[in-house]
Amino acid sequence: MAKLIVSEFVSLNGIMEAPGGEKTHPHTGWTFESISGEDHYAYKMEELEEAGSLLLGRRTYEGFAAAWPEREGPFADKFNRMPKYAVSSTLTDPEWENTTVLSGDPVAAVRELKETAAGPILLNGSAQLAHALIEADLVDEFRAMVHPVLVADGLRMFPDPEEMKKLALKQAISYESGVALLIYERA
Repeated sequence: MAKLIVSEFVSLNGIMEAPGGEKTHPHTGWTFESISGEDHYAYKMEELEEAGSLLLGRRTYEGFAAAWPEREGPFADKFNRMPKYAVSSTLTDPEWENTTVLSGDPVAAVRELKETAAGPILLNGSAQLAHALIEADLVDEFRAMVHPVLVADGLRMFPDPEEMKKLALKQAISYESGVALLIYERA
């Protein structure tokens, strides 16, 4: 069975929404404003190299699909060529290469994907999907790349604080940029 990893950029107060410049959110782009350096990005490349596939909700998929196919470099190359699964009831003809749409019940679709996928499944962003998979107890590991900033409001990585009590800290790494990576697994 493939391991499902939820990996998110998170503010100090637990907000995961709009880290990268989403125009529809009033507190967007906070990952760019909160750090002084890029040493933590090397980990994101390691994480991506480890992943066998990428799982995304429709909105995150559409944002990534609009941005990544035009980019170049090792990170973009891996992102573009790896298998991608977009959970959606409306997306029917994905244009980003190697994308499969998972329609119907998202929990059932991801449960089946975990049975058939090769290598770890990495979920980025996709708050609504992440929350549903957390509630269904399908997530094996949580990675929070915590940025040294407070964000006024937005969706949280863990909307129910009780979920945090079910986790054990596996690893903590701090970077010179001020970012901290916290990796949790089910206790």
